[in-house]
Amino acid sequence: MAEKFYRGAKYMLNAYQLDQVPLDQGREVAFAGRSNAGKSSAINTLTEINGLARTSKTPGRTQHMVFFELDDERRIVDLPGYGYAKVPRKQKEHWNATLPVFLETRHCLQGVVLLMDIRHPLKELDEAMLIWCANAEIDVHILLTKSDKLKQSPASKTLKQVRQEAGLLHPNVTVQLFSSLKRRGLSEVYARLDQWYGLAVEPDTAAGGDN
Repeated sequence: MAEKFYRGAKYMLNAYQLDQVPLDQGREVAFAGRSNAGKSSAINTLTEINGLARTSKTPGRTQHMVFFELDDERRIVDLPGYGYAKVPRKQKEHWNATLPVFLETRHCLQGVVLLMDIRHPLKELDEAMLIWCANAEIDVHILLTKSDKLKQSPASKTLKQVRQEAGLLHPNVTVQLFSSLKRRGLSEVYARLDQWYGLAVEPDTAAGGDN
């Protein structure tokens, strides 16, 4: 099963400057989002490794790019959480300058998983991230996190609204509901990650093919 592959994730390194990141080869998928969107919890849930990505009651604590190795050719990148008021201005300016360059120049980056709290989606910095990714021609998959906090009808309404509005900012964006707590939406995320990491099996191959 797809999820078994992600259980092999392990910490690789932290990078504050672009010259500290791993060699630009293989395949990477970055996780991005506001500091309180549940990004670390999502990474821990997807890998089934508690504590792999640091979670904190203090948003904005992690201010490095954190790389996790899946195998010799594939990595997860946990980008610094953004939008937290108590982060020093100098640090904000650093990441506002660094992240667009990372997105535009990182050739091995296959896609970005953008996490948004379903109760507060598409804030200004979320929209900026979508625009940066669109400019860099990087596909984005949005996780509307903490979807268990809403009933089905308002959750579905928000999903539809975000799909429409995000699609105006990025031509290749997909959106889904997600809950780390209830483990909802995992199969959909794994399917997207498998595509980006080159793990997805083509239908003809899976069936043995006709040729």
